[in-house]
This record gives sequence, C-alpha cells and structure tokens, in this order.
Amino acid sequence: MPANVNTVTGIATRGDKGGRSQGDERSVTSGDGAQEWPELVGLDAVKQLEKLGEMLQKEVKIRDGAEHMLEFGNKTLRRQVESQLEATKAQIQTIQRKMDQLRDQSLPAGALRGLPSYTSNRNATKRKATAGLTFLNGNGLATPASSATLQASTSPRPPLGSISTNSAADSLSTLNNTPGILAGSSMADPSAAKRFFAPSLVPQPPTRSRSESEATDNRDDYKAALAQARGYSRALASLTKPTELIFPPNIHTEDRSPPPGASSPLGKPSSSGFGRDVEIEQARLELMTNLVQIFARNKRVRRDIDAVELFTGLVPSLGDNNPVLNRIAAYRLLRYVVGHPDGPDLFNDFDGKDLGWFIVRSLSRDSRHLAEKEQVFLLIRALIDAGSERRPLNTPAGCSSLPLKENVVRAIVSIAEMEEDTNALRWTAVEMLAEILLLDVELIYRSEGIRVLLQTMADGPPELAPVLANAFLSIIDNPRTRIFLKVGTDLEVAISNVTDAYGRGEGHVEAMKASARLVVTLLRSWIGLLYLCAHDMLAIKSLVDVLRIPNMDTREIVLDMFFEVLNIKPADWYRTFLDGRRLTMYGRQKHAPAPELEPVETYPEPERLNLVDQYLALVLAVVTDAGLLEALICMIEELSGSSSTLSRKATLLLGEVLRAANRLLPLPLAAKMQSLPKLFCLGSDYHKGQNRVVGTSTLASIDSFNRNRSRLQTPLNDSRNRANSVDDPMRRGQRQIEQVKIKMALQLDDRTFQLMLGDTQVGNRDHTKWNYEILFDLFEGPFLSGKRVEEGLRNNKFGRRLMPFWYPSSRRFSELRKTKSNIRWVKLGCLIVSTLVKTPEGARFLLHEDDLLKDLSESFAQFDPWNRNPTSDSILTKQHIEETVSYGYFEMLGQLSKTSRGMELMEHFKFFNTFYHLSDLKFREDLIKGIIENLDYTVDGHPRIVLSKALTSSYKHIRLYSTDYLGKFVLSSKQQNAWTLRLLLTQLYDPSQEVRELAVNFLEEACENRETLRVVVEMQPTLDHLGELGHPLLLKFMSTDAGFRYLYDTEYIEKEMHAWFHERNQQYVVLVEVYLSKALTTDPAEEGDDLLVFDGIAPPHFYGEMVKTELGCQVLAEKGHFSDFTHFIRQHGFDSDDSDITMKLKSVLWAVGNIGASEGGISFLEDDEIIPVIIEIADTSPVLSIRGTCFFVIGLIASTEQGAEILSDYGWTTATTALGLPTGMCIPVDIEKFMALPTWQTPDVVGGDRRLPLLKSQHERDAIEAIENLCNTVVANAASRTLAKLKSKQETRHIFSSTQLLHRALHTISTRRYRFPVRKYALELFDIKFDAPVLAELAQHEHQAYEELKLTGGFVIGHRNHHGHHTHGTRRSRHSMKAKSRRQSNAQFRQTNGQEDEGNQPNAFFIPDSPVVVRPKDTRVRVTGFEAPDQTLANTLLMQAD
Repeated sequence: MPANVNTVTGIATRGDKGGRSQGDERSVTSGDGAQEWPELVGLDAVKQLEKLGEMLQKEVKIRDGAEHMLEFGNKTLRRQVESQLEATKAQIQTIQRKMDQLRDQSLPAGALRGLPSYTSNRNATKRKATAGLTFLNGNGLATPASSATLQASTSPRPPLGSISTNSAADSLSTLNNTPGILAGSSMADPSAAKRFFAPSLVPQPPTRSRSESEATDNRDDYKAALAQARGYSRALASLTKPTELIFPPNIHTEDRSPPPGASSPLGKPSSSGFGRDVEIEQARLELMTNLVQIFARNKRVRRDIDAVELFTGLVPSLGDNNPVLNRIAAYRLLRYVVGHPDGPDLFNDFDGKDLGWFIVRSLSRDSRHLAEKEQVFLLIRALIDAGSERRPLNTPAGCSSLPLKENVVRAIVSIAEMEEDTNALRWTAVEMLAEILLLDVELIYRSEGIRVLLQTMADGPPELAPVLANAFLSIIDNPRTRIFLKVGTDLEVAISNVTDAYGRGEGHVEAMKASARLVVTLLRSWIGLLYLCAHDMLAIKSLVDVLRIPNMDTREIVLDMFFEVLNIKPADWYRTFLDGRRLTMYGRQKHAPAPELEPVETYPEPERLNLVDQYLALVLAVVTDAGLLEALICMIEELSGSSSTLSRKATLLLGEVLRAANRLLPLPLAAKMQSLPKLFCLGSDYHKGQNRVVGTSTLASIDSFNRNRSRLQTPLNDSRNRANSVDDPMRRGQRQIEQVKIKMALQLDDRTFQLMLGDTQVGNRDHTKWNYEILFDLFEGPFLSGKRVEEGLRNNKFGRRLMPFWYPSSRRFSELRKTKSNIRWVKLGCLIVSTLVKTPEGARFLLHEDDLLKDLSESFAQFDPWNRNPTSDSILTKQHIEETVSYGYFEMLGQLSKTSRGMELMEHFKFFNTFYHLSDLKFREDLIKGIIENLDYTVDGHPRIVLSKALTSSYKHIRLYSTDYLGKFVLSSKQQNAWTLRLLLTQLYDPSQEVRELAVNFLEEACENRETLRVVVEMQPTLDHLGELGHPLLLKFMSTDAGFRYLYDTEYIEKEMHAWFHERNQQYVVLVEVYLSKALTTDPAEEGDDLLVFDGIAPPHFYGEMVKTELGCQVLAEKGHFSDFTHFIRQHGFDSDDSDITMKLKSVLWAVGNIGASEGGISFLEDDEIIPVIIEIADTSPVLSIRGTCFFVIGLIASTEQGAEILSDYGWTTATTALGLPTGMCIPVDIEKFMALPTWQTPDVVGGDRRLPLLKSQHERDAIEAIENLCNTVVANAASRTLAKLKSKQETRHIFSSTQLLHRALHTISTRRYRFPVRKYALELFDIKFDAPVLAELAQHEHQAYEELKLTGGFVIGHRNHHGHHTHGTRRSRHSMKAKSRRQSNAQFRQTNGQEDEGNQPNAFFIPDSPVVVRPKDTRVRVTGFEAPDQTLANTLLMQAD
C-alpha cells in the first residue's frame, strides 16, 4: 500500500498539505526539528508533548469550526473553508505523527507493552482491521480487496437508481460473510457496529496527550457518534431491493457515491431473489436499531444528521412487503428523525409524497399488529411535540398549526370511537385527540374529532371526563377557537345523562353520577359557568327542572350535585336531621365543659376578601335565578306524604341556600330570596290542609335547623372569646361548685382529715386498691395547707407509703401500661407535685424528706452524654416511654417549672444541666420533645435557655421540631412576647432551608395580628438572604409606616417595584389562577395535594400593600406605574389574538384591583376613572377568562366603602355587614345581562382546492361510489354487496389492482367519517401492497389529476358539510343527498361558466383535503349499490370490529 494512504480509514492523503512519510518521520534530526518545530526548541520530551497537545487542541477547534461553517456558507466561502479544512487536517496528522515519534523515543521498550498499538505496529493493525471485514469509509460501503480499491473510494458513485439488479445481487455475499450483520447477532449489541464498520467510525484507542484529551473529550464523543450515525445512514440508504429500484431516492449530495469500481454497495449474488430480500431486510433492521441507539444517547446528533438521507433509507421499510419487525423499527427510527428541524416537513412532503399514508395504512390493521400501532402512536406523539415546539409563545390555545394532516387525524379518530374490547389503544387515541385539540382545534374540527371527544366526556371513563372538560374550557375561552363548538348542543352533551335520565332505569344511575360530577366541574369554573348561562341559562334551567321529574334516584343525584356546586360541606349532624330526629338533644352528652378562658381585650379586624366566596355568590345568584328555590319547594310539596328522606334533604338544601344567601349576597337580593313566597302561600293555605302542613313543617324545620346550628357547629380553633362575653350558665355553676368544695376542704377538722387518710387505703401495697377519688380530693383541698402537709406527709406513714409509688427505682408507676384507666395516675402525680410546691412545707418535703426528684434526676442523668451511659432497663428508653406511662414524669417536671419553688427544686437537683446536655443527643428526640413540650416559659429562666439550645441544635430534625413548637406557641399566646418573636426570627438564619421556610410560615401567620407585626418590624430583621422565601413577609412589613420606611431605606422598594412592574405581576396571575383552580376543583387526586394550601383569600400583592401607607401612595404616584396600568387597560382591554397581551392584561387588572382594595389606593382608581372601563371589559370582553379576572377585581374594589359606592352607580351591588361595612362580595344587579354570552356562527366545512377529475372507467366509478356509500349506515349493506360483486367478477376484479382507484379510496376515507371496521374493509379490498413504489404512484396520480383539471378547465365547488354521513352520522338516504349535491354543483358551474373566480377570497375555515368531483352537465352517473334489499338482511362483517 502506498505511504500516502491512511490504513485506518482508507482515504488517500495529499503529501503537499504538510504530510510526511514514515521514513521521513524516523529520520528527523535536531536541526530539522528546529526548522519545522520552532516551538519545541529547548524543551524536553515531556514539555514537547504538552506543547504539541496545546497545538493539537487549537487545530481541532479550527477543524470543528470549519466543518460547522460548511453547513451555512455560500459557494465562494465554501471553497475557502474547504481549502483551510484540508490544511488543518494535514496539520493535525503531522502533529499526531510528531507526538507518536516523541513517545517512541522517550519511553522505554517495555513501556509500550501496556499501551495501545497505534503507531508501533501499524502493519499488524492494518492486517487485523482488513481481515474479512467490509469497511465503511467516509463515502459509503466498500470491500477492501486491494489498495487500489481503497484509493478509489473518493471517486464519485453513480445514482442509486441506476444500480442494476445483478450488481445488487453480487454484493450480498459480502454481507453474508460479514460477522454480526446477518449471522444471527443481537440487534442491540453495541459491538455490531465495530464488527461491521470501519474503525474510523468507531471510537479508537487514544493516542493524544492528556491535556488535549481532557479538553476535547465531550466534543470527540459527539463527533464520533455523528460520524457513526452518518455511516449507518449512508449504508441504510444504499441498501435497495430489486423491487424498489423504481423508487429512486432523491439524494443531492455529491459525496455519497460509491467507488466507480464497485457498481453496488453489495457483494456477490445470492441464490434467489427472495433470499436477497430477506438478507437486505435483516441488514436494514440492524442498521435502524443501531441508529436508534445512537439517537437515544445523543440528542444533538439527531439535529445534525442528514434527514433527507435518513428518510431515503427509511421509506422502503414502511411498506406492506416488509416484515412487521422492520416496520416497527422504521417507525421507531422515524420518531427520532422527526426531531430534526426539517423532519416534520419531510414527513409531510418527501419528494412530493405524503408519508402520512403509511400511518393510515398501519392504523387500519387489526389488533394483531398492536406493537406496530404503538410505534405509530409514538411517532404521532413526536410530530405533535415538534409542532408544539414550533408554536409561537404568544399563540392562544388551539390556534397553532401541527405538522399533521387530516388523513392521519381521521385515522386516530376511527380508533378513538371503536368501542370493542380488543381496541387497546382507544383511550390513548382519545388523549392524543385532546392534546391536538389544545394545539390545533381547526384540525380536529375538520377531522370531525370534536364529536368523539364530547361523547367520551359524557360516556367514557370518569377519570377522563374532567381532563376533556378542562380542554374544552380552554378552547371556549378564546373567540378564535370558540367558534368551532356549537353553543347549546356540543358541550351540553355533558349534562345529557342527567337531563335525559327519565325512564332510563337503574342501570343509568352510574352514568348520571359521572355526568353530575362533570356538571360540577363546569359550574365550578368561570368559563364553564359562562358557557352554561348562554341562551338565557337554558342548560342550568334544564338541570334545575330535573328536580321536578318523579324519579328518586335522579332527584337525589341532582340534590347532591347542588350541594357540591354550592360548596356545602355535610356535617356529622346532617344525618340526624335527614333521619327525622330532633336536633335539640343531638350531641349534648358529647360536649364536655370547656375550661374557663380569661377575658382578653381584642380588636376586631375586618375580614379579608375571599375569592372563593365571591365566585360562589355569583353561582348562588345564577342557580336561584334559574328557579332552584321553586323547584325545591315543588319537590318538598310532592314528597310530603312519602317515607323517603329526599323531602328532608331538599329542606336541608333549601335552608343552606338561604343561609348562604344571607352571608354572601347583597341585602336586596338576599331579602328577595328569604321571602319564599310560594312556601308561605302553602303555609297560609287553609283550604287545603295538606298544603298548610307542608308549608308550616318546612318553615319550622328551617327555623329549628338555624337555631341549633351555632350549637352543633364545632368552633374554630383560632376563635377567641370577647372581653364582654357571657359564660354558659352551666359552666358558671360548675365553677362555683368547685370553689365551694375547695373552701370546705380547707376547713376540715383533724378527725375528718385522719379518717380521709385512712379511707385512701394507701397502706395497701396494691395501688389498685387505693381510693383514687379521696386521694384526688385530699390534694385538691386539704394539702394546700402547710399544716396538713406536716400532719399527713412528714409526720405520718401516709407520705412514706404514697410517694414511693412514683419513684422511678420502685418500678411501680413507671411499669404501668399506657391505657385509658392508668392515665389517671399521671394526673394524680402532677396534682401532688403542683400542690406540694405551693407551700413552703411541701417544697421542703420534696427537697429533704422525699427521694422522688432525686431518683428522677438520676434517671435523666443516665442519658447525659457527659455523665454516663444509659442502662438497658432504664425507665426513659424510647420503647418504655411509648408503651408505659413513664411520659408522665415530663408532665410532673412541667408542673414544677410553673412556680418559683419548683424552679429552685429543679435547679437543686440539676435537672437543667442534664437538659442542656440531652439536646446534643441525635437519636433521642423523644426526650427533647417531652422536655420542650412540658416546660413552662412564662418566667425568664432556664426553660427558655433549653428551648433556645434546642432551636440551635446540631441536628436538623431537632431544630425542625423546636421551630414548629415555637411557632405554635407564638400563635397560641394570648399576648405577644418579644422573646418568642426574637427566637422565631433567629430561625430565619438557620442553615436548613426547611427550618427557614417553617419559620417564615409561622411569622406570616403571626403577623396577621397588627400588634405582632408592629413588634416584628421594630426588630428590623434582615431578610435579604431568604430570597423568594422572604418576600411574603416583607410585603407584610410594607403595610406599616415603620416597615415601609425601613424597607425604603434599604432600597428594597425600588428593586421590587421594578421586578413587579416587569415580571412579578404576571407571576402573581399564575399563582392566583392556580390557587383558584385548586380551591374550586372537584378532583380527589388534586384535593389530596398538600403542595398548595389556599384558604380563598387573595394573596398579598406588592402594589396593594404599598398603598396602605401614605409614603407608599406617594412613591407610587411619583413612579407613574398606575398611569401605565390604566393606559394598558384602555389600549388592550378587548384584544384576544395575543396570549402574551392577555396575560399582561390580567396582571395589570390584578394590580389595579389590589390597589383599589385599600382606602389609600381607591383614590387612584377614582381620579383616573378606570372603574367604568373595567366594568365594560367585564361585560363585553371576547376572552372569557378576562371577564372572570375583571369580576374578581371588582370584588377587590368593593372591599372599601368608597369603591362600593362607585360600583353602585354602575349597576353593581355590594354585600355589607350589619354595621354597613362592605364585605367584598359584589355582583351585578342584572345577572342575566352580565352572564350573557355572545352568539357565534359555527363555520361550515368547505372544500379546498383539491381537484379530482372524473374516473374514466365506469366500473371504477361504481366502486368509488360504493366506497363513498359505506359511510352511510342506511345504505352501507347495499354498497358492500356492490363491492363484493365487483370483486368477484372476472371482468371487474382488476380494478382493485389500480393505484388510481386506491388513490381515490384513500382520499375518500380520509375526508369523511368512517368507522374503523369500514376503513379496514375498504383498504383490504385492494390487491395492492402498500409500499414505497405505490406511494410514488399515488403522488403521481394526484399530480396528474390536478394537471388534467387545469387542462379541462375544471374547478372545485365548496362542498358544505350539511349531511349526516359527514358530521354526526345522520341516517339519511344517499339518493337525495347525491342528487342535491349534483344539482348545487351544476348550478354553481353554470353561474361561473366553468371558470374559477379568482377574485373571491377563500373561506378562513376549510378542509384542504376534501375532494369534490365536478362532472359535466350532460354526464349521467349511475348510482350503484342501491338495489332493493331483501326483507331479511344479515349484518355484514364489514360493520363489525375485528
């Protein structure tokens, strides 16, 4: 082999570009090196290698940049870059040879044994690499028989279409001899590429320096993968069967030709053509599998590969004449290829051919080809992703354009509506259609997929219904996509199972329940509520009228539905009311007397706006306006004499509606609802006694229900008694009795006292024999006297026998199991300790004469890490505390810490020293919890130090618990203490993010109290380190004068104003909408999500908090942000085309609303006169979500007296408290006008410019006519018989081998609605294998059809889709429809004189793939397939699923 031929790649190198022969390399002298390598002069071998590595790294970067520029440069620049690239490659080879020479000279002979043999044994490497292998060089497949063959590899090759069958056959022998390709090797084996391809395309042993390798490691991995993928792609494109040569791929790149000496990339011929095909299919399968592995590992390679070449090699594997595994592998590879920037365009138009027909064919196969269908669905999924990535960010939902055509979507629709059990992909198809709906609603509309989604939403799985409902709500929001739904008929399918339930039977109950849940989803969303209010609230009135239907199941389902719609939560005592029992006695025995609460002086704060209540107020007004109260009263009147509970349930709902109206609605509307004219008429009807009984009993039930509500409802945890509250008489009496008992106990005489001591039976060793009640009375009364302590404990055996029971060392109390009966001994022990420390005598008894505290101190000291190791039988082990009443010792110590004497005792016995050390224990958090929970922190001392030490523990779980306890302690305190707030602020600087977040949450809740907020602001904490976590707390600081000045001085206000003006306003919109969606959701899966906690109150807004202070109002006025907001509202208030503008408009509206929610900010709105503009947008905005935003903003404005007064001038009424203060609940006076939805005209389905001439053969016309009739269920049987006759006759059988007829059939089934079995039947009629040549012929037929129409002057008539067989499958005869269509077509033809009116603009909504055949006026067409059927016709297999 010549020296200038690379032995690895087989590519000849040019010696005039810096290359040197091997002999020259070995004879380089130091002088030559100084002349050629001046950079290496004076350096040793190691330094020279490092220097050469740096030079090599630089040259590699130049080479990579040049290769990248080749993809984008013009011809002139391309020639310059190619010249520089050749020189750079030559320089790289020169540097590598120099590095190899230095290694050989510098390393000892034995050191080369462990290194890769790259230069030291080139001939061996060459012989090993070329032994029996087929190499893939940079230009294609080649069999290196000699050096001449390798030298010829750079010669251009002829086009693949010119390869003869003989040359292809001759090359198969080489593939048979290739190990790993056709010899049973695993397709997933990564080493197959190394066995099949040249080492130039496989990663080779490293020969470069360490610095160069480290710098270019990732780059080389990508380059190697790209080179390997390109080699596989070229090999795949070159594998062509003899039967595929009529479909030459269009490859325009010059460097993909094989060497001129090899006429084909394949070797010797095989024995038979079938064998050759099998071997080529196997080779394709492995090549496609290897490509998939590369693309799966490296996403960048997918984008840089030659997509045209890949499509060329892929298309032959998609045909019917390929094995199933090949088609699956081809679809799988195609899924990765469409990720290329040109992939979707090539898929839809590859050299004039639509590859979507392969998908149509694959999706029409039966269930045995499930794996192939799955790969097709994944390919469609990839096309959808590619389309969504191309979608502009400001495009509204449903307005983008996907790289899918109608033929593919209709194939998906046919699978989605097939209800057979064998259809495993039905729900996958439904979900895919829903996603296409959200991206390209017009495509779904033209493909008649909306009907399938609506039907699935009504009758499909319950878990899919909310998903589809939310998808349709997104479409309804925008006017551009809303027009594709027929208002009053489409989305109302969701409520059909409820409104049409009469006479359905018991089997329809589950369907009604699912439909009722769907109705709740619609009514609990703003867009759904507006949509159902269209046409004078016809849909809601239909739901209300269902209560008048005499069906128990239906009525109960609808009642439950309204309970959920109005957010009425059932309580425990509802069942008592429904069962007919009295509520006056319910639950009295369950309520224990509450402990006495000291009067606390509090200042009532106004209730903040609740967005959920604002929405529910509107829903309540809508349903009552639709006649809910009248329907309930009619139901009660009808069911008064029955034993069913529905009457009481209706009464309960009636009472709840009246209560909600009294709480939420404005006074005029609430008073109108409370009047209940019909019910009072029934109660005052003395002519019909039954009516009077119904009316009076219902009113009495509602009155009893309301009177007992306050007693039956559980009080809120955070409720506080007012300073002038009057205690319950029963509680006052019990307290007086207890005080009398204590006074009498202190006045006992000595004899009675001694008798009581004897009656306790303490002398008995068994504590179960003791009289617990007498013991409790003794320590509650007599032992409060120091004299009795001396007599009973110090000078009597009573104390020496009683107290040892609680000694830890006695193992009596500490071994009691934790049961309900043993808990009383814990209470008695706490009572004894607390009683003794109240007197000096008792304290001295515990200090000097009793060993309880000493013994307990020693038990705690066992766990002191500074003292000794704990014993295994200690009473304070974790298991012992969990299973016994040993936890009671913590409560006893807590009783000691409440008094000064007790604190002295604990200090004396060194409890606090032990507690300090216990906080360092990592795995005994139970001890630390018990100590922290029970200590009293009223007095400044050791307990607070113990708490602070736990807050700063070395272990995060201890700090988390301590912070949680401290936060709850702060919230439960009746008056705020500076020391607790200071400790909580200290936790903001904890190293753990969880601890900081927990502290911020507690501080936010605590700062709801104005006094607490004042104390925290005075401490002036630094919260910059918290980032986003501290923003809510800082917003609260802004609402006070001191806090705003503090933040203004730190430049926080300036920075945040800029951030909110540009970014955070829109983030606030997303936050509020997510919160509202969660609060109004009915999905149990979402309700269980604890990530978002929303109580309905509007989140704090920067501008809303700013205007609560005078300085904030002044800063806002100076910045001019409010003027910018109002200008944007006036300018873009009614825009709907740009989603970015819509989002910004919402953010501006929320900012203005929050500004107007305070007394200081409402003046901004009044001065700018923006309130009437917001009201106008709320009434007439084309985007429904904008109207909802305005509705909530109006509620914010109505939370001030001045705002409510302004809104009343524009027809909005506000709910107020008994004192006349606005609550923020504001609704329009004219509900029907506000909820009115503008009507629209649904676009007609019109034909585009697809022109198909009349078929020449009468038999073909009859066949296509019969295929068209298959979509009509009335005449489908006759059409199938016609097709069967044409198929069976000898003289007409040949038409089903015509690709022209196949082209017409494919267009027909892809532009009209056909069920899956019909599509399958129609395609299986043809005796044509759907493969690449057939696809080429289909494209040719389509082109010829258009050319013929141009020559004959034909034109296309817009075919309006008014017929049932197109849209909803109306059972209508095709005789009249075809005749009517023909008459309309001829009439329009005569009007235009057979010429197209180019001046008319096409309709914006059309189906470009709908063909309309235009026939001459005098041509008579015989309609086939309409022979008179017999009286008894069996259903054909055509209409059944396989």
